[in-house]
Amino acid sequence: MKFPIIDMHCDLLSYLAKIPCADPFVKDDIACAIPWLIDGGVRMQVLAIYTDVKPESMNLAARQAVIFEELHQKYSTELALIDSGFLLNWDKQNRVGIKASVENAAGFGNETASWEEIYQQFDFILEKVKSLAYISLTHHTENRFGGGNYTKGIGLKDDGKKLLDYMAGKRIPVDFSHTSDLLAEGILNHIDSNKLDIPVIASHSNMRAIWNHPRNLTDEFAKEIIHRGGIIGVNFLRAFLDPEVPERLFEHIIHGFELGGKNAMCFGADYFYTKDFGDPARLPFYFPLAENASKYPSLIESLEDKLSATDLEGLAFRNSLEFYRKIQS
Repeated sequence: MKFPIIDMHCDLLSYLAKIPCADPFVKDDIACAIPWLIDGGVRMQVLAIYTDVKPESMNLAARQAVIFEELHQKYSTELALIDSGFLLNWDKQNRVGIKASVENAAGFGNETASWEEIYQQFDFILEKVKSLAYISLTHHTENRFGGGNYTKGIGLKDDGKKLLDYMAGKRIPVDFSHTSDLLAEGILNHIDSNKLDIPVIASHSNMRAIWNHPRNLTDEFAKEIIHRGGIIGVNFLRAFLDPEVPERLFEHIIHGFELGGKNAMCFGADYFYTKDFGDPARLPFYFPLAENASKYPSLIESLEDKLSATDLEGLAFRNSLEFYRKIQS
């Protein structure tokens, strides 16, 4: 079976923004290069605007938003901007649709930015990219909005509440892929207690019950995302699967279905530029079975004896497609 693919997370934008002479068509540089996406049948790819928690985070985020705008203009033969028309006419598309997201709200506001500056930055980014697939309040570490997944005892801060309030009603999901457990709990409580219209997803996260890592979702949070009609994108990085067992990828996917995620499970590969990474213990970052975006057809084939055709279609694209059709309608 061959399906079109939706992938919820890659870091092509930060590669293009930070690496000299970066080229989105160079396969050797990044596993989500445009030719890899085409080879893998990717019809929708979410491109993250990623920043660290640094004084220059706002400038870097703004630069990535501009690069996103330029990408679909410059490479219009290969790429299309995802809007409601693209989603409604899904079966007629023959290009890779792209949609931006924000990975780490430090890109909206560094630690010293005023709220006037944060609102201006938010509106500037949204103007450039047209719509956002989701916003992650944090990355691995703490910022002014809350605690990242490698922090303990740090939940949702007052600035995080204020940012959620600004997101409400804009049809932008909040992403749990980099929250501390305390931050995820705080986000849910703030949404519910204030009756905020904010969908909840995990764009590129695996299951902690399968591989005990703080980067992975507990069953409790996975079930909560499923209950709220969100989606969960399985991550392809070895470190979050089980660094020694490639087939663990399939176990994370199947566990998501077993938790009730028939309409929630999708892909969130997390391909990024790895050549400047300082920790050799992480190499190779991906198992050969998922080493680049051309591997989706073979991954689907490997799951044919484990999931039904309907479930494979949901995983490949249907769950993500229906989610975005719903929130953008």
